[in-house]
Amino acid sequence: MNSLDPKYKYQIKLSSAGLVYFHFGKEILSVLEDKQVTDPLVETLYEKVYEKFIQEIDGIDNGVETHDTEGRYTINTNFSSRIGNFNPAWNEESDDADQMKRFEKAMVQADSEFRDKVNFYAKSWWPARKIVADALEKRFQVHPSGQVLEFTQGGVPWKEHLLTLEKEQDIEGQLYYVIYADQSGKWRVQCVPISSSTFQNRLSLPEAWRGVRDEELSKLSEIPGCIFVHASGFIGGNQTREGVLQMVDVALKQQKKE
Repeated sequence: MNSLDPKYKYQIKLSSAGLVYFHFGKEILSVLEDKQVTDPLVETLYEKVYEKFIQEIDGIDNGVETHDTEGRYTINTNFSSRIGNFNPAWNEESDDADQMKRFEKAMVQADSEFRDKVNFYAKSWWPARKIVADALEKRFQVHPSGQVLEFTQGGVPWKEHLLTLEKEQDIEGQLYYVIYADQSGKWRVQCVPISSSTFQNRLSLPEAWRGVRDEELSKLSEIPGCIFVHASGFIGGNQTREGVLQMVDVALKQQKKE
């Protein structure tokens, strides 16, 4: 049974776009990536592009809400609405020639967004898995607790890979923080979320630090070189690696007290 069959994993009925992807997605991806249809990357992209792109179209087309309860806000800039914006307004005149031009523009937009999504997952997201796996293997060299990952560069899409690798290695929930140097050479500490689709953290940075900056934060934390801690406690910064590790150390000790 195909992994995109709603009866198998995804519980949303396929739209016309979903049906096309269901039947021809792997062939399309193999051409875009110059791979055999049976290549493991094609299989990975096939499901990931569905999960992160096509599934949204299926849901909107079938009137499926994103939440079982009422959300705090609505998202009105999704792919379906962007394509829908090419249609004429209800009080705008449009003949067959105009509608064809609009349709062609919509196709260009759809093609561009689909290719961008495939390119991201193939060229950026997938290669990051090895970086996360290597960092996970070396985690005890970063902090004796083994609860902190270090990346040599910022911007690595690590969240989904970390959660997947934790499951594969049977260490789910054991990582709390990620540290890395930003483009300016300063250091960041970022909390590991409960899941890749939530803003909730396994262990946020100390509440007393949140929303505090620079010298005031250094005095409060008794850690030199502090730059900031976000008001929600999901990320913070320090001038040096040593300083950011001190922030991590205090945050982990806070967990033990709790």
